[in-house]
Amino acid sequence: MGRMNVSLCGIPMDNPIIPASGTFGYGYEYAQWYDINILGTFSFKGTTLNPRFGNPTPRIAECTEGMINAVGLQNPGVHKVISEELPRLSAVFHKPVMANVSGFSLEEYAAVVRLLTPCEQIGWFEINVSCPNVHGGGMSFGTQPEAAAAVTRAVRAVTEKPVIIKLSPNVTDIVSIAKACEDAGADGISLINTLLGMRISLKTRKPIIANTMGGFSGPAIFPVALRMVYQVSSAVHIPVVGLGGVQSAEDVLEMMLAGATAVQIGSANLIHPACCRDIIASLPEVMDRYNITNLSEIIGGAHK
Repeated sequence: MGRMNVSLCGIPMDNPIIPASGTFGYGYEYAQWYDINILGTFSFKGTTLNPRFGNPTPRIAECTEGMINAVGLQNPGVHKVISEELPRLSAVFHKPVMANVSGFSLEEYAAVVRLLTPCEQIGWFEINVSCPNVHGGGMSFGTQPEAAAAVTRAVRAVTEKPVIIKLSPNVTDIVSIAKACEDAGADGISLINTLLGMRISLKTRKPIIANTMGGFSGPAIFPVALRMVYQVSSAVHIPVVGLGGVQSAEDVLEMMLAGATAVQIGSANLIHPACCRDIIASLPEVMDRYNITNLSEIIGGAHK
């Protein structure tokens, strides 16, 4: 076992580095920049049952130490992901991939997972519960323990593959939601999704993003993400995947000390396409600097 190896929900990984969903497409787009097989894995673009064009433009707004986006889950739908995207990916990526799934009802979540489960390339399911519940008044599934648990049970019932629930930070008690997902059968927790933010143009005096508000990500949110990873990892008995503002090998180590088994990198991919490659390359040197022999040994180290 190499010094950077970890195991996520029973699946071995060469290292803990995972490009986050929505920042890495379906993988093959980044293969032109480097051999993406050096990654631990990656989480592909959020996939829904039916194709989605996404939100109107403009969808992106820059801000200090971060960005705001309101892409709106643009994707070709699960059937085209299976027939077109996964075959393209298989030509350039030869490891299990993480399938990010979104839905607007329990039935939709279950349907997408059921369709993707037979695909041999899929190693894990990452379930995005930040979507609005169309049958529950539009409130996000991830804002209440009962709703998040219901999604977990719905997908757990249709697959034997590991189910990781991706939680929203836009809540008052992230721990109770994580524990509800664990009790409902989740194999892991992924956090945090984006915070909610906005920008206003001084020229037009109107919101920059057509949707008014969007997901705030980037290095500015790292301390919030770290705090939530620390809280959740100490409360559950399943692996935690940490993300939110990670942009360096040092950030990766900090996330793992907080309790993360693996670490996702999001916005940094959009700024520097080879970010994950460079972090993987620099990890051994940074580990040596802090007298770390094996990454697996430091998981949750800040709790001890």
